[in-house]
Amino acid sequence: MTPRLSIATRSRTGRLALAIVLATALVTGTAWRLHASAPATPADGTVEPPAAPPIGRTAALTGRTSYADVVTATTPAVVTIRTTAKARISPTELPLPFGLGTDNGPRRRAQRALGSGVIVSRDGDILTNHHVVDGADTIEVELADGRTLPATLVGADAPSDLALLKVTQADLPVLPIGDSDAVRVGDVVLAIGNPLGVGQTVTMGIISAKGRSTGAGSGTYEDFLQTDAPINHGNSGGALVNLTGELVGINAQILSPGDGNIGIGFAIPSRMARHVMTQLKTQGMVTRAQLGVTVQPVTSDLAAGLGLTEVGGAVVSGVAPGSAAERAGLRRGDVIRRFDGQPVHDFNALRNRVADATPGRPASLEIVRDGHAQRVQVTLDRATTARSGARDGRDSETEHSALGLVVTPLTSDAAARAGLPRDASGLLVRRVQPDSRAADAGLEDGDIILEVNRQPVRTADDVTAAVNRLSGDAPTVVLVRRGDGSDHYVAVKRPRARG
Repeated sequence: MTPRLSIATRSRTGRLALAIVLATALVTGTAWRLHASAPATPADGTVEPPAAPPIGRTAALTGRTSYADVVTATTPAVVTIRTTAKARISPTELPLPFGLGTDNGPRRRAQRALGSGVIVSRDGDILTNHHVVDGADTIEVELADGRTLPATLVGADAPSDLALLKVTQADLPVLPIGDSDAVRVGDVVLAIGNPLGVGQTVTMGIISAKGRSTGAGSGTYEDFLQTDAPINHGNSGGALVNLTGELVGINAQILSPGDGNIGIGFAIPSRMARHVMTQLKTQGMVTRAQLGVTVQPVTSDLAAGLGLTEVGGAVVSGVAPGSAAERAGLRRGDVIRRFDGQPVHDFNALRNRVADATPGRPASLEIVRDGHAQRVQVTLDRATTARSGARDGRDSETEHSALGLVVTPLTSDAAARAGLPRDASGLLVRRVQPDSRAADAGLEDGDIILEVNRQPVRTADDVTAAVNRLSGDAPTVVLVRRGDGSDHYVAVKRPRARG
């Protein structure tokens, strides 16, 4: 079965299924303890002393025997969130109970869901996931001490999958917000929430990776901390804490073939959560900045084709007209290495760094252009919705055997539908030959080829000339416009010489 990503919220779970799972866990745990506690007995009847731990183990692994102090300090600030929404249903979907007759019209029944949240202020501010409260008519917060309080939604931000709630209560326990940027892969963390509705639960693991992007759920700005601390449905919105008792993440997603924990969970870093929370509290919405570029990762092939000495950063494949990037003089083929002094490891990191900045303020970019490092100052715009485009149009088709494509000149109508100027030059890809180098590189039917090896192209002959000008084994770098209106560089490898 193919693993899938899912948000870690649950609706109603069958009590019988839960009981079976718990019973299995208890039996398995008991068997393991009996096996682990029994010393190995050789054939001669002697009992060997236990082996010493491997040399070099850290004190964190050999010295700590309990996380109880951290748990005692943090769990009072983690809450259960119960929501109720109403959905219209057909009379045939649910019969009336106890044979009370027939319903001749649509009815409404309550849909309940459960998640977790974190108290971040003594006067009742609570962070959770957007998907936990999305569409809720009523929201209730159950404190760790058993009290239940009604909550109101201060604001929600779907792109980051975060929401801020408010309860009217003073002197609440608070979980201090830590620095997720300081978290290291390998650090021990605890996940706290209410998985599957069994009650508040604490699990332990490590930070498995940083800067993850999954593309699942409602989030579009993702910079997840990945952890193997067990997370299940109902943990959404709960806390990921470090061993000093600070909040470093808001648990949000799991990767699993069957919606259960397999040790791959994702938490929104506290840096992003703090930024979003501040804006939701002060203005009820989140304002983001944008640079106005289309970027993609720098692969080994692209680095070779662009003459770069290192892999990494984000290569600019498109610059929006009138954007902050165009005003600053950014060009296609520029590789962005740093944004405001922070390293850009990939395009996702750049997008998040830009989005967190303030629109209208200056920012500094470190770029590589034609093999030379430069510094560029840019004044960021306010983020807007990206446009999309389409393409069509037919003309005489030409096969370009050097790349494995069938192309046709770009018409003015097709250019306009793709979001390009009507007089734009380019070639429309009618067909990508199976098993060709173009297919291996990811070129697709419907792509518009704008440049080959940094040269504009109008005909198949232009493609041939651009390919032939390239010497050595460097791949052919093709700039294409995709159906969503974005531009991408594609590196097509050279054919291998035959011996």
